Amino acid sequence: MKLIIPGGSGFLGLYLAEFFSKKGWEVVILTRGAKAPQGNIRYVHWDGKTIESWADELDNADAVVNMAGRTVNCRYTDKNKAEILNSRLDSTKVLGEAIAKAANPPKIWVNSSTATYYKDTRGDLPANDEYNGQTGEGFSVGVSQAWEKVFNEAPVPSNVRKIALRSTIVLGKQGGAMDPILGLVKKFMGGAQGPGTQYISWVHVHDFARIVDFLIERTDIAGVINCAAPNPELNRDFMAKLRKACKISFGLPMPEWMLRMGAVLIQTEAELILKSRKVVSKRLEEAGFQFDYPTVEKAFEEIVS
Repeated sequence: MKLIIPGGSGFLGLYLAEFFSKKGWEVVILTRGAKAPQGNIRYVHWDGKTIESWADELDNADAVVNMAGRTVNCRYTDKNKAEILNSRLDSTKVLGEAIAKAANPPKIWVNSSTATYYKDTRGDLPANDEYNGQTGEGFSVGVSQAWEKVFNEAPVPSNVRKIALRSTIVLGKQGGAMDPILGLVKKFMGGAQGPGTQYISWVHVHDFARIVDFLIERTDIAGVINCAAPNPELNRDFMAKLRKACKISFGLPMPEWMLRMGAVLIQTEAELILKSRKVVSKRLEEAGFQFDYPTVEKAFEEIVS
């Protein structure tokens, strides 16, 4: 079995590569950099825009999981916004073109998307799922809509199964979102952020990889899938449970004005913390997927250990 991961050189892509490598798969990471092979994992250069020799890797591959796209952890200047949008649209478009030209194309194409697609949802309102989720507004939502539009319109053969994976925050050791959050907790600054009543939807990195594996195996599933654990948490509860896992009893809260000022200083956007993301997956539940980490308590126990 052969898996192609465009843009897979970051925390999440490397975890996915290791996960499938341990299952005996050949894994090819398409990246702008160059690295020596590591076991079953090879690195192949691409620019995310033009069809070159990398496209040959798609022929006879079993699956593609596209993770290409500039990080959103930055200030939303006009330049950065253009790079965030274009890196996603260009890579998705050229992948579609390459798959369409393959003599024996992959059976499944999973394309990253984001749960930011959904409306800011607070209080007792139901969580956004694949059937009843409400579309939000703003720059990040516009990016996810444009991204999925290019993906859906990609002219690949009809036997290539396509899944748009709307991922929530992915939690895991030594990388991703957890590093800065753990840093705050250990400095006794891990209290509620902003009002603390905004929801955090999340998934453990191991379950993320298991979901991708599950979707590859389940040939009856296509379309939009929310990659989210079944229990979103209020920000204040999320931080309190993380403090407990770290055996730290106290954490200074960070009011909204402080978050906005701090975001400028560290060159990011306060929206990444202040938006309320209340998202679950009805389709994974219906398909019988069982999470190894259904609660943040269990996730934090593994991450902090």
